[in-house]
Amino acid sequence: MTEGKGQKIRCIIAGGGTGGHLFPGIAIARELEARDPDASVLFVVGRRRMESEILRKHGFRVAFIRVEGIKGRGWKKGLTVLSMLPGSLFQSMKIIREFRPSFVIGVGGYSAGPFCLAARLLGVPTAIHEQNSYPGLTNRLLARVVDRIFISFRESAPHFKNRETLLTGNPVRRELMSPPLDSIVETQPFTVMVVGGSQGAAAINDAFVKAYSILRKSGKTFDVIHQTGKQDHQRVLSGYRAEGFGGGDFEAKVLPFVEDMASAYRRANVVVSRAGATTLFELAALGKPSILIPYPHATNGHQETNARSLARVGGAEMILQKDLSAEGLANTISYYMDHSQELQKMGAAARGFGRPDADRIIVDQLMTVLPAGK
Repeated sequence: MTEGKGQKIRCIIAGGGTGGHLFPGIAIARELEARDPDASVLFVVGRRRMESEILRKHGFRVAFIRVEGIKGRGWKKGLTVLSMLPGSLFQSMKIIREFRPSFVIGVGGYSAGPFCLAARLLGVPTAIHEQNSYPGLTNRLLARVVDRIFISFRESAPHFKNRETLLTGNPVRRELMSPPLDSIVETQPFTVMVVGGSQGAAAINDAFVKAYSILRKSGKTFDVIHQTGKQDHQRVLSGYRAEGFGGGDFEAKVLPFVEDMASAYRRANVVVSRAGATTLFELAALGKPSILIPYPHATNGHQETNARSLARVGGAEMILQKDLSAEGLANTISYYMDHSQELQKMGAAARGFGRPDADRIIVDQLMTVLPAGK
């Protein structure tokens, strides 16, 4: 926004808990910066180290409030969490008064709750974005007070009773959408990417290590990119070694966290993954075929609902964790290695499901709630 047309845009993005919550916020922030090089963006999160590391790595300013989630914590811990809310509300108001945002958007996660409420109490325009098919408790409560509600899945709308919602999809980081530096040619080894989310997934890790062994011993040749999660990394490496695989080049592809997701996605012929909304919409935007194994303990089973939405249109294959076995996973991967046309059809269906302009749609709407003179 140039001088003479009003003050520059100042946006606070609140939320977090996992990388999956933060990455859509990062996509929104990048779109704001693309429209207004003078825009100022501040992220407000809880005090988890991972959140601040992700945001600072992407060059964003970060502020913290003391807040924890309440659902599933038991009544004693729940009372402790509730006792923290007045303090987190006070902290939120202090940040808002100092930063003076044009608007605030909550992107899910418990830190969005007190912060968006504080913004509302101070008269700052507010919006929320619900990433999953079944809205989280924070967003269901905030829906009563915010100015705009954005949703990723059509299935979310009935849960926001008596409130208008806008179906936008889930914003995808633009760096993932960059054209490949080198085209994937037919001679490149078939590549399976395994990712259980930013923190990994032990059940998927265990099943894939054994499936990898089954496939290699049956004569299948392929590459793997395996994001294990930080806590599970050494255990997974030990599992591969126990199956007779390992060494420098191999172990360079078994990582606690994949920093360059764009390159990893680019190389992958098929992705074995959980079904968090961020990963699912990244797969869809990139047209990547996937085998989705939803986390069975996700709140209200939202990962299974997410996965079914993509599988229903032919954009993924879903395996419930209760049905997951190394042999079954190996058979599924083997089938798609032998039927490249099926993979192509699945990728095309996934791309049709995606909504690559989600960040632009959301920013368009945020512009409409700007106070006069901004």
